[in-house]
Amino acid sequence: MSESAPRSPVPDALAFERPLLELEHKIKELRALSAGTHFELAGEIESLEERLRKQTSETYAQLSAWERVNVARHAERPLTSDYIQMMLDDFVELHGDRVFGDDRAIVTGLATMGGLRFLLVGHRKGKTVKDRLACNFGCAHPEGYRKALQKMRLAEKLKLPIVTFINTPGAYPGIGAEERGQAAAIAQNILEMFDLKVPIVTIVIGEGGSGGALGIGVGDRVGVLENAYYSVISPEGCAAILWKSGDKAAEAAEALKLTGKDLLRLGLIDKMIDEPLGGAHRDPKGTVDMVKAQIVEWLQELMQIPVETLLQQRYEKFRRMGTPVGA
Repeated sequence: MSESAPRSPVPDALAFERPLLELEHKIKELRALSAGTHFELAGEIESLEERLRKQTSETYAQLSAWERVNVARHAERPLTSDYIQMMLDDFVELHGDRVFGDDRAIVTGLATMGGLRFLLVGHRKGKTVKDRLACNFGCAHPEGYRKALQKMRLAEKLKLPIVTFINTPGAYPGIGAEERGQAAAIAQNILEMFDLKVPIVTIVIGEGGSGGALGIGVGDRVGVLENAYYSVISPEGCAAILWKSGDKAAEAAEALKLTGKDLLRLGLIDKMIDEPLGGAHRDPKGTVDMVKAQIVEWLQELMQIPVETLLQQRYEKFRRMGTPVGA
């Protein structure tokens, strides 16, 4: 019987991450060896750590659009539920659309963070298989968008700003959703968000796909995390339409110009928010802190702007979208 090849310590890692995680594994082994013996390995560990930092920085600086899409979908990437838990001092969830039901794919609630109070609206994907099924993997139904709009109207009455977290491959395209008015619900949200008389901050924390993202995506300030994406369609969907093959997803990702740098250049977002070295999944708390700081900065800025000016700037902002910055 032949001897099998040794298994990699990181069998489920993204392809470009495997060398990095194997290096991390070596560092952990050396630390364990150093702690359990009299060997002095501090110098070698420090050298490997410096090599890891350099290699990680170089790897992530050169990622293709398709590779960033895969980072945006990483299983360990912080979700809306993580931001609620790690970022907020208090959160009271609000349920239901008063018409059909409570769509778990979208979470809404009254939030407190430091001295700020606001309404939070976000796509919810779930962490366990059971939760992901209950949340439909972040693909909202019409009742989810109607719930979001109702709570945003409430925020307007209470004069509370609104913060939205986008993380969805797209709205649910099933027959039931279409029968209940999926397209109309999203269109209604987009239309009415332009007239909400309170500041709106939108952050794309992972996937930002199609109308499912735009249904809660009209904001006075729109930010995208460094390894998130924001697009009219998923790369797989684009490839299926243009090339009739999902194998062309990587080419589609490049053509869609969906990365933060492309979006910033085209004037579609206000800022690409940096992630910790190696991506948000390597340091969820650090990522949450960066997003929190950006939300605080933008809310404090927007709350000083008169309502009439705010609405006019919001309208003009979206009218300019698609025009390259500086053109």
